[in-house]
Amino acid sequence: MAEAQFIVQADGGSRGNPGPAGYGAVVLDARTGEILAEAAEYIGRATNNVAEYKGLIAGLKAARDLDPDARILVEMDSKLVVEQMSGRWKIKHPDMQPLAAEARSVAARGKVDYRWIPREKNKEADRLANEAMDAGKQGRQWEPKPRAAAPAAAVVDEPLPAAPAPRAGWAAPADLGTPTTLVFLRHGETPLTPLRQFSGSTGSDPGLSEKGVWQAERVAEALAARGTVQAVVSSPMLRTRQTAEAAARRLGLDVRIEEGLRELDFGDWEGLTYAEVMERHPEDLSAFFDSAKAKPTGSAESLTTLAHRAGQARDRILARYPGKTVLVVSHVSPIKVLVRLALGAPPDAVHRMELSAASLCAVQYYSDGNASLRLLNDTSHLR
Repeated sequence: MAEAQFIVQADGGSRGNPGPAGYGAVVLDARTGEILAEAAEYIGRATNNVAEYKGLIAGLKAARDLDPDARILVEMDSKLVVEQMSGRWKIKHPDMQPLAAEARSVAARGKVDYRWIPREKNKEADRLANEAMDAGKQGRQWEPKPRAAAPAAAVVDEPLPAAPAPRAGWAAPADLGTPTTLVFLRHGETPLTPLRQFSGSTGSDPGLSEKGVWQAERVAEALAARGTVQAVVSSPMLRTRQTAEAAARRLGLDVRIEEGLRELDFGDWEGLTYAEVMERHPEDLSAFFDSAKAKPTGSAESLTTLAHRAGQARDRILARYPGKTVLVVSHVSPIKVLVRLALGAPPDAVHRMELSAASLCAVQYYSDGNASLRLLNDTSHLR
């Protein structure tokens, strides 16, 4: 790889995927790191991948305007775009093909190299993409700001209203009415958990390991000591039923099964480790992380499908137990999706959460449709 004169960092985002979308790109002096040019635009309704490609094109055009003969190193946190533009992955999606062709036409052949970087090293482009989407939300296009007004680490967004101050346990402030509290419990470890193998709703349906049984008993003790749980609902999978039954025994309650709480169907990834999936199905894995509508290889479900299914299960539970505290025993993907929905966060937020085996989360739901996250990934009962 010849030494680059410019570094182009580009990013794109969609709040909904597809949804309101925008891109951002910066051109850096490869020697000094100085930002030489910025570009950003709100592009209306589009997917993450379309926005990322448009960010790439804008960055390449900005570099060309500075010097049409310059050698360029493109850095992006989208592995899909980097691998496709490097020629290692085929471009199958019809929306991507013309965008990739346009990107190739901007710079002289052989003058551009591509490198993947983690998201935290692409903060400038991410900031600009968010600024563009914020501008679009306000009915205007992005305009550049003085550098001091938007430091590198900032993501410009509308200020969020302050959440109500938490009270002891999971009790709600009286002036907001009596919420229904769902205490989400991820099942205990199975033999597949420490190996980090994909274990969904269509695989071997493993039960708890010896450690998983111990974890289930510890969380049951903690819940019994708190004494606020009034009902127990579980996914139909064996590992969740075993975890739920341990808690129900301590609480003196029955377990109600809710089919909508089952784990995502991981298709051909079932039983494989992340490394094995990366080796066998790299494009599908990258697409899964880039788009909530992408499905694991051979699966009938995407994270969008899961959000719909889990959301319907949540609504059934809320309707059955208004004003009560309910233990909901499920899996990593459904719980992450329900937490994301409670926060109103974008779909890719599920990939930024840690959810340990036998961990607790708690969300309060109010009659006006609002929700308040009160607890996330609590494992204090296991220490």
